[in-house]
Amino acid sequence: MKQSVTHILLAAGVVGLLGACAASRQSEAGRVITATPSPCVLTPDSANRIDMDLTFHVPARYLSKRARLIIVPQLVTGDTVRDEYTPLVVDAPVYGKKTTRREVLDGYADPYRDSRRSLDDSRSAFTLSYKESAVVPEDIRAARIRAVVTEDGCGECSGIDTVDVAAVSLPIEPDVKKDFKLVWMEPEFVVRPKIREGRGEAHLQFAINQYLIDPALGNNRAELDSMVATLQPVLEDSLATVTSLDIYGMASADGSYAYNAALARNRAASARRWLQERVDIRPQVERLISVGSRPEGWWPVYEAMRADGHPDSLEVKRIIETYTEGNDDVQERYIRALPCWNDIRTNYLQKDRKVEYTYTYTLRSFTDDAELLDMYTRRPDAFNEDELLRVAVLMKGDEERMMEVYRTIQHYFPQNQVAANNLALLYMRRGETDKARQALDVLESYDPEVLNTLAACYVYADDYERAVELLRDAELPQARYNLGLLKAKQRKLDEAYALLRPYADVNSAIAALSVNRNEEARDIMLRADDNSPVAEYVRSLAAARLGDADALFLHLAPACADPRLKARAGDEADFDPYRADPRFDAALKN
Repeated sequence: MKQSVTHILLAAGVVGLLGACAASRQSEAGRVITATPSPCVLTPDSANRIDMDLTFHVPARYLSKRARLIIVPQLVTGDTVRDEYTPLVVDAPVYGKKTTRREVLDGYADPYRDSRRSLDDSRSAFTLSYKESAVVPEDIRAARIRAVVTEDGCGECSGIDTVDVAAVSLPIEPDVKKDFKLVWMEPEFVVRPKIREGRGEAHLQFAINQYLIDPALGNNRAELDSMVATLQPVLEDSLATVTSLDIYGMASADGSYAYNAALARNRAASARRWLQERVDIRPQVERLISVGSRPEGWWPVYEAMRADGHPDSLEVKRIIETYTEGNDDVQERYIRALPCWNDIRTNYLQKDRKVEYTYTYTLRSFTDDAELLDMYTRRPDAFNEDELLRVAVLMKGDEERMMEVYRTIQHYFPQNQVAANNLALLYMRRGETDKARQALDVLESYDPEVLNTLAACYVYADDYERAVELLRDAELPQARYNLGLLKAKQRKLDEAYALLRPYADVNSAIAALSVNRNEEARDIMLRADDNSPVAEYVRSLAAARLGDADALFLHLAPACADPRLKARAGDEADFDPYRADPRFDAALKN
């Protein structure tokens, strides 16, 4: 917890000052406060929190019996105090008595009343335990914790001393957004038959036992016009080869099956004639049109009765399910025998008769690149997925047109994985991550490559937890690498190392350093063709840990071309044994 200690607030640069007389006296006498464990390197967790569990050792006769000892741990980068933590306050016997007297007689408010400790004998050595949790500012990658020590009330002066307490060191974090591996999907162009099929129905009304169509009856004209509008584009399309067109008529279940079947067939033939009179049908297609009948049966009657809540609907259902052999004449005989037959005949025999039609056709395939590009401008609806993907490939070099093709594919084939993935990548390249997400959201399932791209969308939105969830399910080398980057970002270092190790690049070396596999990190970087400042810094860290001073200084100088790494080097605990070497300052100044 940060405290305000107004009487010892230090300006930048005061930390480390040993000029006051009390501090000088202590140093000369060999009496200095120390802290254990030493050395102590603190690594912040994923929330940037550090836990300090320290013991301060105060030598004998360090504190006069009339003094108060105040130890204030501070977070320091370079010469700048970045944060200040809860102080330790210890009163020698005389000082404690005087403070209590002032509180009682003068109403003095001691700012340390709740945290001060009392000594019975200040002449003996003693220890002070210190436990504190703190959050390290986000911009700090390496820092120091030093304790400022002051004596207050000695009657002569206030001395300032400093105690090196710990080093704060964060593993070098990968730049997840920069290093995230995306996968562009390159489809193989395969020529496939383009077989299409469709179906529709017209709900028509006929006079009883008649099959000729009266356009003025009911909604007949609109129903027939809808059938023509559906079939005409196929029948007249020069790119289409119709392979079948079947029209089926239906008649009421009331009456004999044979009679109704013939009536239904004639009604289908009437619908065919209507179509032939209004559409220019090629002779070879005319020969393919067939007519037939389908028994409507009694099931629609039962459905209408059930929807109406009729009490005898279950009896009708029982008859239908019991007498399933042969045609529906047997069912009709039993249904006519029901007491509700007149009610069924009056209210539940359907007035509309359906004419159903089904059709199949093939579209001409386009195999020549020039033809593909030409036909795309005129008839994108005549393309299959493979052909449209080929057109997208041919648009390379024109990002805007490529995106337009992928949007066309999504219009006609919304579940195409390649189009969704590559369109999302193009949006991400432009920084339009919301549109990238929208391109992927239309999919009902995800290939591993697309799952990886979706995870990238969450990474760019800083939702690393969701990205990790997605990448766990993506069986893809790039996805495993990306998951390793995110584990490193979360400071789950053992998991990051296991995931990144096979890839032998700078991030693999960083992961190796994070789990103290220093020789492995060095060997990776010896083979890596990467001379970026980060790579050079990793080389210098590995060299420092392995005691190779020459390699350390060779790589530290180019690493310090990056101001952030130069600032980090100033507080990097691994470089402490080398700071007295003149080459260290030279490397930082290079």
